[in-house]
Formats: sequence, structure tokens, C-alpha cells
Amino acid sequence: MKEARVQVKVPLVPRPGMQEAEGNTVSGIGKDKPAPLNLRTVPSQPARLSNPGQVSTDELNRQTTEHIHIPVIELDQFRRVKRRRMRTFGRKPRWGRNTTRWQPAAAVSALLAMALLIPVILVWPRTSESPKPIPAPTDANSTRTPAPAPAVPVTYPEPKVRVYLSATGTTMNLPLEDYVTGVVAAEMPAEFRLEALKAQAIAARTFIVRRLAVSDTSGVPSGAADVTDTVSHQVFIPPDQVKADWTRLGKAKEWEKLQQAVRESRDTVMTYQGKAITASFFSTSNGYTENAEDVWGNAVPYLQSVDSPWDKNLAPGFKQTVTMKRNEILQKLNLDAIPVTAQKGGSWMEVLSTTKGHRIKEVQIAGETFSGPEVRKLLGLRSSQFSWKTTGDEVQITTYGYGHGVGMSQWGANGMAQEGHTATQILKHYYTGISFGQASKMLAAK
Repeated sequence: MKEARVQVKVPLVPRPGMQEAEGNTVSGIGKDKPAPLNLRTVPSQPARLSNPGQVSTDELNRQTTEHIHIPVIELDQFRRVKRRRMRTFGRKPRWGRNTTRWQPAAAVSALLAMALLIPVILVWPRTSESPKPIPAPTDANSTRTPAPAPAVPVTYPEPKVRVYLSATGTTMNLPLEDYVTGVVAAEMPAEFRLEALKAQAIAARTFIVRRLAVSDTSGVPSGAADVTDTVSHQVFIPPDQVKADWTRLGKAKEWEKLQQAVRESRDTVMTYQGKAITASFFSTSNGYTENAEDVWGNAVPYLQSVDSPWDKNLAPGFKQTVTMKRNEILQKLNLDAIPVTAQKGGSWMEVLSTTKGHRIKEVQIAGETFSGPEVRKLLGLRSSQFSWKTTGDEVQITTYGYGHGVGMSQWGANGMAQEGHTATQILKHYYTGISFGQASKMLAAK
């Protein structure tokens, strides 16, 4: 098929002051420039009219047209120039040419990219959208459970304690917390730290609650009271008397601290397996407390030997020496005389064994065997840990600590309080494995 050739005539208006010579060509550098174009030109200056006033309009238009450049551009030449310019200026061929081998790889890459992007787009957080509430179930059979009302603490009436006053032989009936106030005032120095006083208050309360829970009136004359005011149970002073005496002695601050200790520990008792414990206590340890079975013969799981190193440095009566005649000792122990074998150089007093609390468990005196607590009681010693020295007919006995040694040491409790321990920590140290309960609740369920 023969190629058609089209010629387009584009009128070019000459610029003023420009003059092109006939046969002027568009020159270029190198093979990438277009070939010369055949342009028919007329002089740039219009011809002068000999008689402008007598020239007609048609003649004027003809003369004007003759002075206009009418170039003739051949399109086939223009196409070749365009291709050369594209190669020169680095224009690459279109994608559709010679790309057959890349199309499978491009398709696979696009699919992989979409597989990775779609899950990301789906889970991408939308900050503009607020979370929608979960709709409530619309089942007709379902019923809405009302919110529970706040629990109201259950209160129990304060128990009463009947105290037998040994000085007058009368019985005083008073609230539990007043009784505890009178016991703490009588049993522990008011100068002790607050946490030690609180520990003593809990121990005193626990002791009487245990007796009330089982209706124990042992040791009370005629059983007309719950407890006496002596060391057989707990020493007690009526609170009104304590307040009057301490105010007179200028101990108003100590009275306030005592009331604070009872108030902050109110209604709290120590328990073991849900029952109030035997909260025994004593003044001063020898550095350790005792197992209950080494003193009373019966093992108690929460009355076990623990260390108590604070007493030695704090308690003024930690160490005490008394002097007795040999015959006085024999008489108090119901012994007739020292055996002849002991008189001829043998020792008439010898320790046979000691307890876990480092006190004397068994001792032989004048051929007879006694327990340490028995000797302490018969000789009136402060502790069952003692040593002796015989000089002629005199015996000097030195004791360490004060009391039976079972339960809480009061001076040890004060030492722990000085180090920053709380009443709860003090009690858990001296009473193994105990918990805490509510006195009024325990007695209300009696």
C-alpha cells in the first residue's frame, strides 16, 4: 500500500524588523536535527504602493499575501526527526514493547503484595472510631441480674466480763474493752512503745475470750466470776482507779497512750484453727522462749521456743543473784540432808539436761531429781535458767530472765517495737502459726 503524503500550509506572520533570505533553511547539529525544510518566502519588507489611494481592496490583499511566508512541512520528515530526538534525550520505549518475559513475575509480585496488605488494612486501628458497646442479649427468657448492694458490716454486742476482786471479795461486771484496759495497765509498764502495748492488749483480750468461750471459771472462788485479778489469771486494776492514780502522778500522756492501744486493737484476738489461743506471756526471757511441754507437760503447737535477743539489752532484771543457806535450800526442797557421798567431795547439785529454750530441764540435788520449773517454784527463783556457786554454807544462785518463759516476752515485745515492728508482727513472732479473729463475733456464736 502506497503511503499517502499530506502537505499542510501554515501561514507565518513575519516579525517586524526581521529579514529572511530566500532559500533560508533550518540548520541543525548532527544527525538528530531535522532535514531542511523547503520554505517559500517573500521579502520581509512589504512592497511600496505606487499610488496607494487608487489601489483597490483586492489588489491590496493580493500584495499583502505575497509578502507572507507559506512554509510547506512534510510529515514523513517530521516523524523521522521526532524519533531521533527521542533517542537523543533518553526517552525509553513504552512498557508494551518487548515486556512479555516480565509479565508473569509482575503479576505474582502484585498478588503477594495484595495478600500482605489486605490483613494489615483490616486490623489497622481507626482512631476516629470509638469502640462499640457489646449489645445485651435479646433472649426473651434472659433476666437482668441487679447489682449487689454494698455489704453492711455486721456488729455484735460487746461481751461482759465478771472479775473477782480478791482485795474486797466482790465481783465487778464490766465491758470487755474496759477489762482489757485494766489488765494492760497492771501487766505492762506504761512507758513501753505503743505497738508493744497493743500486742499486750490483744494477748490479754485473747486470754479472757478463751475462758468466756468455754465458760471456764477455774481458779475463781465459788465460780461466781469469769476471772480473778491476780497472777493466777491476769493482774487487773479497775480503769477508774488507773485513771485517777496516773493523773495524780502526772502520767496523763501514758493514760492516753494506753487508751489508744486498746482502741486501735479493739475486738481483736489471736486464733489457731478458728479458736482463741492460750495467750500466755511473761516478763523477761533468757534470750529464748520455752516449749509448752517443757514447762507444763503438754505440747501446744503455737507455743514453741523462739529466740528473743532484745531482753538482754533492755530488761533491767535480766540477770539477778540471790544468796541462800544450804540448809534453807534443802528445807524448801523437802530434803533431809546431803548424802555422805556428796559431802566427801561429790557435787550435791548437778544439771542433768536442758530445754530447747536453754533452761534447766532436770537437775539432781542431794541425790534427788527435780525439774527446772519445779526448783524455780520451790526456791522462788525468777527463772528456771540459773547457775550457782557454793562458798562454805552459802549458795549464790544467779538467774537469767524472769517468768515461766512460755509465749510472749514483754520486754522482747518492747524491743521489737523499738525496731519498728507492728503489734501483729510481734505476736506472730512469739506465737507460731496464729491468725486473728473478732472477739465479739466468736462469743456471739457461742
